[in-house]
Amino acid sequence: MSHIYLSDTQVAIRYGVHRSTPWRWTKADKTFPKPVMLTPGCTRWKLADLEAWETAKKGGE
Repeated sequence: MSHIYLSDTQVAIRYGVHRSTPWRWTKADKTFPKPVMLTPGCTRWKLADLEAWETAKKGGE
């Protein structure tokens, strides 16, 4: 099974925020998915992790 990975810019577009915001969320929100380092200098978020976070967040509203 292959995973889909999103860059910080793609994550920002997904949530309508600035590119630095996902990094801030990573530090401030313990429930926000941690990025994965694919290679040195290439860090991405797994789309499946983001979708699971969205689902959990909707359940808590």
